[in-house]
Amino acid sequence: LHPSMAGAANCAKVRLTARQQWLGQEDAPALQTLSFNGSLGERSGAGIILINDKNGYHSQKGVRLTYAHHLMFSRDKVDLNQLSFGISAGFAQSLLDETDFYIANPEYDPIINGTIEQKASYFNVDIGASYNYLDFYVHATVKNALASDRKLYTDREPVDLKRLILNSGYTFGDEETIMWEPSFMFQYVSQTKESLIDLNVKAYKTLATGTLWGGLSYRRSLDGAQYIEGNSVADQKLQYITPIVGFNFNNFMLSYTYSHLLGNVKFDTGGFHQITLGINLFCKQEKYDCNCPAVN
Repeated sequence: LHPSMAGAANCAKVRLTARQQWLGQEDAPALQTLSFNGSLGERSGAGIILINDKNGYHSQKGVRLTYAHHLMFSRDKVDLNQLSFGISAGFAQSLLDETDFYIANPEYDPIINGTIEQKASYFNVDIGASYNYLDFYVHATVKNALASDRKLYTDREPVDLKRLILNSGYTFGDEETIMWEPSFMFQYVSQTKESLIDLNVKAYKTLATGTLWGGLSYRRSLDGAQYIEGNSVADQKLQYITPIVGFNFNNFMLSYTYSHLLGNVKFDTGGFHQITLGINLFCKQEKYDCNCPAVN
């Protein structure tokens, strides 16, 4: 999510994630990612992510490489006071499979002929910065910072794919009992002027066999849409409630996330399921005296 955090942790991380939306619906959106990031020396980090995203006849495959540099302002080696900058660059290929389309009149729509696979590749970058101070953190990232002229469907597709992401949080508590991590995330979509905010809380419990953690996230759009309800016009904002649970055992981790859409108007009663498997490699001794699970 934030390229500036590549290599910031005391372990290199491999993560495999699978996300399935609208379970039971044919051609429902599905996403798979495989990522790796780790440190380069004492002050830098690098990573790579492979992406496979499919939604009905539409799909996208991509790869991104990430580099981050970390500047330390600590008074001593156990105090975390770190400013980080990162950039992620890569290619994505979008595809529209028209081979299953039924076109009764081929001249009805000159854009779709029902016989080919439309493909378009484009290059883009993410840039970001992070600041970690003891138990507090803040991240800011611009996703897809460059204008991308894809022309997959027409010559008039939007080229502005920018998304601004800002999030911050604080971790407190006792490691021998329970640690708490409240946080928020704000997103702004440049092309559509949409804004969303997430309010989150996570809890960590250290056990004899590892660390059990879980949380709850509430997402709400700051914009809305109108719809007809009976004889009146109602307004609805996009809302999700998302519980998450995970377990770390030695250098392995497993997490499960379920997102449920709220509101009167929704496509399906089912939610979005996501599973992440991970392994930590080349782990070093925890450096800092802080409640900072993203770094320690």
